[in-house]
Amino acid sequence: MDPNVLIVLVEDNPADVFLIKEALRTHHIPFQLRWFSDGEGAVSYVDELQRKSAIPDLILLDLNLPRLDGKEVLSRIRGNPQLVNVPVAILTSSDSPHDRRETTKLGANCYIRKPPTLDAFLRVGSTIKELLASSAA
Repeated sequence: MDPNVLIVLVEDNPADVFLIKEALRTHHIPFQLRWFSDGEGAVSYVDELQRKSAIPDLILLDLNLPRLDGKEVLSRIRGNPQLVNVPVAILTSSDSPHDRRETTKLGANCYIRKPPTLDAFLRVGSTIKELLASSAA
């Protein structure tokens, strides 16, 4: 695994951002994190990538975001030719089968429901590590 994994995190809850960082550290994932707390910030970043070369290794995306929801962000990510091969993991509190189907249709690689306990949340790091390893292969 690359020693400088670039992860884009789109999450409006600072407590969840902290937990995600801890999950990554727990599973020894060396990372740089670009954090956006709303959908518009993430879409601006995605649009700017067309003029830059720093393509992320993974995008973690919440669905329930202010200013622009996660499904619209996912649609914009998949509309950017530079991000076609970048894995996108939905990390959300929604357990809706409709959300799962729709995000899969829009191009998400993985759907992770935010766990209710600290230990379970830290195990999300294992899923992220597997996703990074499979995309690098």
